[in-house]
Amino acid sequence: MQAVHGGRTFLQQGYSRFHAYLMRRPPLQRAALIVLWGCAALIALLLVYVLILIPVTPGIKDLKQARAARASTLVSADGKELASFDQGLHERVKLAQISQNVVTALVATEDHRFYQHNGIDFKRTLGAVYYSLKGDAQGGSTITQQLARNMFPEEIGRSRNLNRKLKEMITAIKIEATYSKTEILEAYLNTVPFLYNTFGIEMAARTYFDKSAAQLDILESATLVGMLKGTNYYNPVTNPGRSLTRRNVVLGQMLKHGLINQARFNALKKRPLRVHFARQAERAGTDTHFTAHVRKWLIEWADENDYNLQLDGLVVHTTLDFALQKAALQAVERQANALQAIADVEWSQPSVNVTGSTGAYAAMHPSVKPFQYFWQSHAALANAFVRETPEYRKAVEDGEAPAAALKRLKADRAFIAALRSAKTRLEAGFVALDPATGAVKAWVGSRDFKRDQFDHVAKAERQPGSTFKPVVYGAALEKGLAPEKPYVDAVMSIKAGDGTVWRPTDMSGTSGAQMTMRDGLVFSKNTITAQVMQDVGVGGIVDLAKALGINQSKLQAVPSLALGTSPVTLLEMVSAYSTIAAQGEYRKPAFVTHITDREGKVVAQFAAEAPRRAMKAESAATLIDMMRGVVNRGTGTAVRHRFGITGDVAGKTGTTQNNADGWFIMMHPNLVAGAWVGFNDNRVNMRSSYWGQGGHNAILLVGDFFKSALDTGKIDKAALFPGGPRVAPQRQEPQEEEVMEEAGEMRQEGVPIPVEPPMEEPDPDDEPPPPPPPPERRLDDRQFQQERQLRDRDMEVDRPIDQDRQFQQDRRQQDLERQYQDRILQQERRQQDRQQERQQERQYQYQQQSPDLQ
Repeated sequence: MQAVHGGRTFLQQGYSRFHAYLMRRPPLQRAALIVLWGCAALIALLLVYVLILIPVTPGIKDLKQARAARASTLVSADGKELASFDQGLHERVKLAQISQNVVTALVATEDHRFYQHNGIDFKRTLGAVYYSLKGDAQGGSTITQQLARNMFPEEIGRSRNLNRKLKEMITAIKIEATYSKTEILEAYLNTVPFLYNTFGIEMAARTYFDKSAAQLDILESATLVGMLKGTNYYNPVTNPGRSLTRRNVVLGQMLKHGLINQARFNALKKRPLRVHFARQAERAGTDTHFTAHVRKWLIEWADENDYNLQLDGLVVHTTLDFALQKAALQAVERQANALQAIADVEWSQPSVNVTGSTGAYAAMHPSVKPFQYFWQSHAALANAFVRETPEYRKAVEDGEAPAAALKRLKADRAFIAALRSAKTRLEAGFVALDPATGAVKAWVGSRDFKRDQFDHVAKAERQPGSTFKPVVYGAALEKGLAPEKPYVDAVMSIKAGDGTVWRPTDMSGTSGAQMTMRDGLVFSKNTITAQVMQDVGVGGIVDLAKALGINQSKLQAVPSLALGTSPVTLLEMVSAYSTIAAQGEYRKPAFVTHITDREGKVVAQFAAEAPRRAMKAESAATLIDMMRGVVNRGTGTAVRHRFGITGDVAGKTGTTQNNADGWFIMMHPNLVAGAWVGFNDNRVNMRSSYWGQGGHNAILLVGDFFKSALDTGKIDKAALFPGGPRVAPQRQEPQEEEVMEEAGEMRQEGVPIPVEPPMEEPDPDDEPPPPPPPPERRLDDRQFQQERQLRDRDMEVDRPIDQDRQFQQDRRQQDLERQYQDRILQQERRQQDRQQERQQERQYQYQQQSPDLQ
């Protein structure tokens, strides 16, 4: 306390002496001293603040790193660049590769004392302050200060205030102390933005004049330098008049500082702008679903390990095989285009003449209106599509009547055309894995990344249909069931644990004869698969599926799971088949092997995880042998007779309800690949049962890819699975009767069948719906006549079953409504009971209080 009191006394005495000193001075001298000392105090405070800012502004290490900045890149396993973390189009060049016209124009206009100052031009700064106070705002930043802003926009800030200016000055001084004037100019000209996602003088020269920076003449140089004052305002493409005026200002500055004479200035300023605008294409190979998937993981890794992907120049080595990726892209483009033509033609008219030739549909395509009959016969669905759009929802939210919004949008031809194009665009996904390592070798997430960024490999969850059946049969083998175990091919009632009944059916009908478990898988029989599921148990199937690699999607532990009704991703399914191909050893899909720095030093190594035993090797070998039968004599024979693949391969096809999804996955000892084909909205599907089959649509993508991989030697034609045939099967001709599979949904009796929303009355303005189409037929093909006869017979067999299902559905619906009414009554009764209890409680409290009140 005494120390505090003593300090206070000292201050009071100092103030008294200072006040007495001032009062002894004449008034004018006294005022001058106050102003002088006030200025000194402000300068002292400013110096203190500058000292505080010095350590928080970019240091020497940051400056060197920024100058040597290089974007990180993703490369394939064979070193081909796949993607870059560049911020825009940017190509660094040396100062010697830049026209001297650019340098002289830049220095004359932006900082004519550039070679005399050390980062800050105090004379220009004071001049800028003076003119700004007079209302004529001017910039006082030197080239070095501008470079500081370009290099460290976040650290220095973007707001126009004193704090930013001080940081800018401090950083400029550090830059001047670290680099030569030549290096500063080079860095500046390589970092300035020039619109259209371009950075640096080299890309600017190519964009605006279609030449390199070394070839720029004095007028072109003055035009680009003039843009630096405001790239958008002085854009020579959109604002040529302003750009021309600004260019002449730059030429005037060059005249002022003696870089050109008056005669040349007079001649140059009369010349027009001669812009040769050539917008630079985005770098090839940067936009794919695979690189987007890796990028997401890499950003997290970089954050955890303190790396800057835009500056540190890391090289991320992926597992992708460039040649196989190219083959996959070509297969998806070629075959998906063919399937799109098929869908367009088949939905263009009421009658369907089915043929197995994709070329026939391609020939018909130019003469039809794609999906015309679909839209004519699905008026209510078309209206539903409109109601689901953001435009319709926004219109209704803004107060427009729903009917009026619907009518207005349907009258908008451009809107309807875009909507219909999106809904009827066939999509596809494709992925290939190395079963020995789990490495991703090819990945195509859609037909066109620019048009559809949704990844149909790792993101889209769709019902796998019969491609899930190998899991069921694998679980049976694991349990000890023999592949030759007989079952009856008949529609059977299967009781679940809760007493509900299941009756699976097949498109090909039932024979009533015995069929082995092996043939049940080969011919994709739902009746046999359901019985195998009953012997194995749903729990065992779920456990094996997760162990094989279907471990991200949530599997529904219900009997219909055996027929592939639980949605999964393509990557999970191919990973599961890869595990089978690897003799039952699961390996997590891998997409990055290691990361190196700009000098080639390995900074991170990602060793493959140790394999985990998912099923016994003997069971896996037997399952592969069963799946050989699928491509040799079952639903997957197209890989043999369409593409001539003769190696030791095995696989499985898959199709879901209403042909919404087509799948095919094939295993080779060196590679496992699978494809999904369908529409993003599963209310749109392939029309004919023939082309709706995975054995006829998705199989085209996989067969095309494997043919390229085998023909180019990327995989070994002679490779064999353990226990494989000594001689590869020879090419087969198409069979007389091709095996067809049915979508794999078993419906549970007593549970409502999923139904679409009730169909509304068609809009009066819509075209009247056409008459119902005749059943599809395939011209001159006995197979489809037999198929039609079988289908008619099965309809007679299934009609009582369908009637029973409808009855059970109606009864279930009535039960649900009754339960709902019961819940309402119970809630009302509980509410009445609570009210009575509250009344009784109030009466009791009143009785307790009455004696006191009396």
